[in-house]
Amino acid sequence: MKIRIGYELIYDCPQPTPMILTLNVHYTRASDMVAPDHLVADPPVPMSAYRDGFGNWCTRIVAPRGLLRLSADAVVRDTGLPDVVVPQARQIPVQELPDDTLQFLLGSRYCETDRLSDIAWSLFGNTPAGWARVQAICDHVHRHIEFGYQYARPTKSAFEVFHERAGVCRDYAHLAIAFCRCMNIPARYCTGYLGDIGMPPPYAEMDFAGWFEAWLDGQWYTFDPRNNMPRIGRVLIARGRDAADVPISTTFGPNTLQCFKVRTDEVVEPPTT
Repeated sequence: MKIRIGYELIYDCPQPTPMILTLNVHYTRASDMVAPDHLVADPPVPMSAYRDGFGNWCTRIVAPRGLLRLSADAVVRDTGLPDVVVPQARQIPVQELPDDTLQFLLGSRYCETDRLSDIAWSLFGNTPAGWARVQAICDHVHRHIEFGYQYARPTKSAFEVFHERAGVCRDYAHLAIAFCRCMNIPARYCTGYLGDIGMPPPYAEMDFAGWFEAWLDGQWYTFDPRNNMPRIGRVLIARGRDAADVPISTTFGPNTLQCFKVRTDEVVEPPTT
């Protein structure tokens, strides 16, 4: 299947403002791009790109004074299959974990393992290690949090989410990541596109989505405590320790986001004869 993805962001800057943008599809999906997700700026501005410490593709610009429209319109090829479920996947002992997974055991900006460790062990210490434990964490977080955009704020951490019991998709992911790390399971934050393909209406307004990956049995697996079910058409943009590592934009000056639109729709192919 093919999925049309894209966005439109309009910033109003009172002065020239440097920005770092993390908006391109992750390099692991490069071979799936049917039409590339080129970043288009109106008015045009010089751009330079680099890979950050997690391998995400980032773009540097200086937004001019006034309005700046950033957009992309792309098509990506997808298997059309839901997220993989492997109930027999084992939890790997810490001493056997690969070196590059260890940073995803540690506390981070939004995932305070030190403040949640006792809570995690009281909730999940008796669950079977491995996939079942991560799923138990997702089940608990899914039930524990009430979803609502009115509950979103950029400073909210996993510890605060646990006690406030409300948030958006990134808050679900942060709490689940923190619990996994407390239980010695490496977990990393993911952001990207996730539409309503295969889901019944009504459909919510589209946004970028947040989920996480856990390291089990020698590889990373996708988990999504917000939806808590395998989904179709997930398109990764970036990975990091938590949302602090993968903001869609980092701005170095005052600005107002005047427009925010995200698109992710299945491309309906004409029937073949």
